[in-house]
Amino acid sequence: MNKRAGSVYPFSAIVGQKQMKMALLLNAVNPRIGGVLIRGEKGTAKSIAVRALAQLLPEIEVAADCPFRCDPRRLDNLCDQCAAQIADGRKLEVATKRVPVVDLPVGATEDRVVGTLDIERAIKTGQKHFDPGLLAAANRGILYVDEVNLLDDHLVDVLLDAAALGVNFVEREWISFSHPAEFILVGTMNPEEGELRPQLLDRFGLAVEVKGISDQKARTEIVRSRLAFEENPASFAILWENEQEKLRRQIMEAKQLLKEVELSDRMLDLITQICIDFAVDGHRADIVMHKTALTIAAFQGRTRVNEEDVRGAAELALLHRRRRQPFEDARFDQKQLQKSVQKWHQNPGAEKHTEESEGDNSDKQEPP
Repeated sequence: MNKRAGSVYPFSAIVGQKQMKMALLLNAVNPRIGGVLIRGEKGTAKSIAVRALAQLLPEIEVAADCPFRCDPRRLDNLCDQCAAQIADGRKLEVATKRVPVVDLPVGATEDRVVGTLDIERAIKTGQKHFDPGLLAAANRGILYVDEVNLLDDHLVDVLLDAAALGVNFVEREWISFSHPAEFILVGTMNPEEGELRPQLLDRFGLAVEVKGISDQKARTEIVRSRLAFEENPASFAILWENEQEKLRRQIMEAKQLLKEVELSDRMLDLITQICIDFAVDGHRADIVMHKTALTIAAFQGRTRVNEEDVRGAAELALLHRRRRQPFEDARFDQKQLQKSVQKWHQNPGAEKHTEESEGDNSDKQEPP
């Protein structure tokens, strides 16, 4: 068992919230999906799930003493310091570290987030000096922004740009500096406290809506589990270690399998049909659904995307992208999804592919 696991509530022990857990797991398998926005009322395990996710991820190899935790195996994606060391013919010393979870406070300044360049020192010495910010600390980890809807819009833009590019670029006066900034971006928000602008919502890969559980048995289980954890975190973690290990193995196997997964032209037709029928703006939704469907198939141990994978991708990728009327609740339209799928089935070639999809379902694993 991981030494720190006892202090963090186990991911596997979280009751319900199936879509939230799936969205987080899919981003862990494939960070290129683009992060996840978790919308919901307080007390629905949003922050617990984010911190628990990190415990499922394996330790990473980093360049020792590098403030950006550069990957020593990726020589094409190094910070200036590590690149200079390689250019001088010196090897990068390797260390092993846990995947970090970095909290970004609502009151953070831009310099605190992106880092600062010492202009005065550069003028006097001619050398760049960069003080790393939160984006540097989050590289190859998880950047968690609670109450992201209360964050300044400009800072949200900066975060989303870095998450999309995998690089943080800082420029002050005539000096510029860049470093790797690859992270899983997780934003949480309570819609009662205000919404994000549609332009910013669209740039989160996935979004889920979480609510308090109304089933009495489930609520009883939540209370008992939480009290047992608070009484003895280490013992509680041991009880769930087998389930945790299964999830860790599933994530690692999915990462390896992802590059082998295929998405047919028929499945791409279904993706684009759904996006058209949901009247989403632009093409980001189609691309995110494509990536998500591939990742769902890999997570379930398959190398071919089927109709159910696309349906699952639609529920996660379109919740925050469909057009809504003022004051209308964020809710996924299952009826519209069903109409889109039926329309797709009426197209030539759908019947043959449906038979292939049903065959692919034979080895489907149940998501958590």
